[in-house]
Amino acid sequence: MYQEKVRHHTGEIQDLRGNMNQLIAKLQEMEAMSDEQKLAQKIMKMIQGDYIEKPDFALKSIGASIDFEQTSATYNHDKARSYCSWIRLWNYAQPPDVILEAGGMAGQGETGGDVPNVTPGNCWAFSGDRGQVTIRLAQKVYLSNLTLQHIPKTISLSGSLDTAPKDFVIYGMEGSPREEVFLGAFQFQPENIIQTFRLQNQPVRNFGAVKVKISSNWGNPRFTCLYRVRVHGSVTPPREQPN
Repeated sequence: MYQEKVRHHTGEIQDLRGNMNQLIAKLQEMEAMSDEQKLAQKIMKMIQGDYIEKPDFALKSIGASIDFEQTSATYNHDKARSYCSWIRLWNYAQPPDVILEAGGMAGQGETGGDVPNVTPGNCWAFSGDRGQVTIRLAQKVYLSNLTLQHIPKTISLSGSLDTAPKDFVIYGMEGSPREEVFLGAFQFQPENIIQTFRLQNQPVRNFGAVKVKISSNWGNPRFTCLYRVRVHGSVTPPREQPN
């Protein structure tokens, strides 16, 4: 038994040495990286949104979809082009479900997922500063948070973020006819490109759909752009919190 334990611990020590050697090699590789490479890696992780660390039940790839009957019409891209000649990327109108896509650009990130295509013009736009989108979730969810994402000002071709949404309200939707349950009113600050909002009202019930109703944007009189919407929560009831 003693010899068996010695052999077992010897194997564990060898495994630890192997892991330490791998870690040392990784640290040496990181030290050799230039400041530009480190910055690029940090930006890529931010774009991928890994730091949010919340499941997204509004992903198109897992079955979420747009309820077109409860969603505003897409803004006419010809009018957008005539208004701003810089929107040359809008060679066709993006459908609303573009806001449910996590990827789109070629290549894979460190986490194994597609690098999100959050680029100028790759958004869904509706006319004016008032509109709504209703998302059928991949499954019924006890909702907790919602995340909005917009492009940074540094890559905006107009040099402005006036098409970003500003004031909006979130509703949970369920049943037929659709019952709307108020979950909170919020304001998106476009300087922070990814913002997660904790719902103000969290009833102990699950919802199969979420409506995001926008009542203003940051100044553009013609249209408003949504780049990505994520919906967070859990499939099991949250534990009761003390009053």
